[in-house]
Amino acid sequence: MTTTSIEDVDSTVKAGHAAFEKGRTADPATRAEWLEAIAGALADNAAPLVETAGRETHLATARLEGELKRTIFQLRLFAEEIRQGEHFDATIDHEDGEWGMGPRPDLRRFNVPLGVVGVFGASNFPFAFSVMGGDSASALAAGCAVVHKAHDGHLELALRTAETVVAALDAAGAPSGLFSLVTGRAAAEALVDHPLVKAIGFTGSTAGGRALFNRTAARPEPIPFYGELGGINAVFVTESAWAARRSEIITGYAGSFTLGMGQFCTKPGLLFVPGGHTAGIRATLAQALAGFEPAPLLSERLHGGFREAVEHLRANDAIDVLLDGDFAAEPSPTVLHTTSEALRRDPSILHQEMFGPASVVVEYGDQSELPGLAELLEGQLTTTVHAEAEDDVAELTERLADTSGRLLWNGWPTGVTVSYAQHHGGPFPATTSNTTSVGTAAIRRFLRPVSYQSFPADRLPEPLRDENPWRIPQRVDGVWNRPVRESASRDVEQEVGA
Repeated sequence: MTTTSIEDVDSTVKAGHAAFEKGRTADPATRAEWLEAIAGALADNAAPLVETAGRETHLATARLEGELKRTIFQLRLFAEEIRQGEHFDATIDHEDGEWGMGPRPDLRRFNVPLGVVGVFGASNFPFAFSVMGGDSASALAAGCAVVHKAHDGHLELALRTAETVVAALDAAGAPSGLFSLVTGRAAAEALVDHPLVKAIGFTGSTAGGRALFNRTAARPEPIPFYGELGGINAVFVTESAWAARRSEIITGYAGSFTLGMGQFCTKPGLLFVPGGHTAGIRATLAQALAGFEPAPLLSERLHGGFREAVEHLRANDAIDVLLDGDFAAEPSPTVLHTTSEALRRDPSILHQEMFGPASVVVEYGDQSELPGLAELLEGQLTTTVHAEAEDDVAELTERLADTSGRLLWNGWPTGVTVSYAQHHGGPFPATTSNTTSVGTAAIRRFLRPVSYQSFPADRLPEPLRDENPWRIPQRVDGVWNRPVRESASRDVEQEVGA
């Protein structure tokens, strides 16, 4: 597959802008049909897409089938969501001569799509966070056009997926150019720089994301950059939880940090446990990982980065090895060990992500240390507390809420369901914004509010008219009016690690 020239990026973005202009006023039902057409086409082409993905990424067929099923579900959920119309946030304030601060004019506000959105795919989720993953799907749901920059790790799959999407949109009557794909680094830079591109969605490394974030800010017209950059995803275990179910916790931890060969951005990279149990932890971990079946990492570049990250931490005098893995073509797990005292001397240990089957166990001296240790963390996608009912962990959870986007109780973070209340984001460097890249709320990233004052009724956009032809929720003079709608049935709510 040849790389996209800068000239072709320009024509592609312009075609996307023209498609956006044609489709921006499409009603919710029409836009939902476009998403459902994509979902149907992906389902119809599942077998060849999964075969291509397996060949390029080394991921197991069952994993890829589940991920594609999640992607299809997400498109259909978004279709239902935009039919409901909550994302418009349609608000009507009628003219009021008796308004408390003086006469109020007729004001009406709703959310409109941004325009062309550039989306960068992830290597570790070739379906769920790639060509038609969460960023692309939510941008299309918002009413935007999408130009997707394919990830080099699965170029053939990206091309086949994009062809499937374009054909589905064409068959559904969507404007030509609403979705397209470009390849290559020069094309990526040109996409970010193009004046008609109004936002960027990204899932990838902290270094790559920060470079693109800086580039979007340096444009003559800065644009939003919605980057999901990962994190360490610390897990805190109280003394009573450790006493009650130590073996269960270690076994769950082992399964979570090695899931998908540790290549999930929600992998638990830190486990805080009471001190004095090093030998027991080592023995239980070894038992829990006895049946572990290694597999190749996604790419040679990721394999090299994994080795470099682990060796960097191992070189720190405050780190010792709890379970010695390797860096073979199919690497076995590595578990490192340190103490809370060492972390206070060198908090940088908490900031080293190891993208692969490796994690760090931290032994603390007293449970009262945990809130202070939480304050040493950088921004996290998730944090987890393992505790018993009688534990007072209010201060700890408050600190973790300041640090992370999703808090878990007695669970493991490597399962990110697509739903209404999901939040997949967190303070920098987990993400570059306060939004989510997973769940129905992701749609709102690619919208902006516009208010209309004293417009004639027949000149108002349809979502703001009193007769409400789209039958969407409207807040009228401070009171919500929500037309009753039937929800489409859904067979399953898919979970997948991220």
